[in-house]
Amino acid sequence: MIHYKSKEEIEIMRESALIVSKTLGLMAEHIQPGITPLQLDKIAEEFIRDQGAEPGFLGLYDYPNTIITSVNEQVVHGLPTNRPLEEGDIVGLDCGALKNGYYGDHAYTFAVGEIADDIKQLLKVTKESLYKGIEQTVAGNRIGDIGYAIQNYTESFGYGVVRELVGHGLGKKMHESPEVPNYGKRGRGPKLKEGLVIAIEPMINMGTRRVVQLSDGWTIVTADRQPSAHFEHDVAIVDGKPEILSSFKYIEEALEKVGGLLV
Repeated sequence: MIHYKSKEEIEIMRESALIVSKTLGLMAEHIQPGITPLQLDKIAEEFIRDQGAEPGFLGLYDYPNTIITSVNEQVVHGLPTNRPLEEGDIVGLDCGALKNGYYGDHAYTFAVGEIADDIKQLLKVTKESLYKGIEQTVAGNRIGDIGYAIQNYTESFGYGVVRELVGHGLGKKMHESPEVPNYGKRGRGPKLKEGLVIAIEPMINMGTRRVVQLSDGWTIVTADRQPSAHFEHDVAIVDGKPEILSSFKYIEEALEKVGGLLV
């Protein structure tokens, strides 16, 4: 069952989403060779709690951390470790926050120092595909229109679109109906209506679309061990049009400040 939100509820959700946005902006200031994902996790948890919110992922489905840190060939659900990030790595940070009973949830893939040109393109195209999907999030369209836009764009570059993991509805629960695949056919799936709030999150692989799960029970990696990128926004349909509740502004400001890669 899909839970449509009132404009008042959407404004509450915007606050939760922006806490995640600011958390990811803080992460952008700290990501550099030598820092460990567990150090980032600690910084993120403290910041979220300082905002009067709770970490949205911590304890969810028994997940043990505040942020998800997926490095290089890790697609999503990477557990933070003590392995320092290295020059040339990429790291996808996925984060959630719960405030006033509603969740925010979004993600960004960061470069660690200088990265190869082909990986820069993967990040750029994946981020662009997110906005291709958002453009289709209008009342009267269908879920398949979002997935088709993402799939059509990314596959034109020869990339693999992950099938096993998808975006989702968002609200009082982290994962609500409907599922929002990053692939699909135009005109198929549930109709998009006023008050729908969804997390759109393309997960795009440089090589094969196939993925496998590691023995830790969480981390999903590409089957060919080529890099993967992940970007995510929270999007509401307001007055029939898409309204992005989260923001990459804080990340972009931080990257400009520290001289990081803007994609």
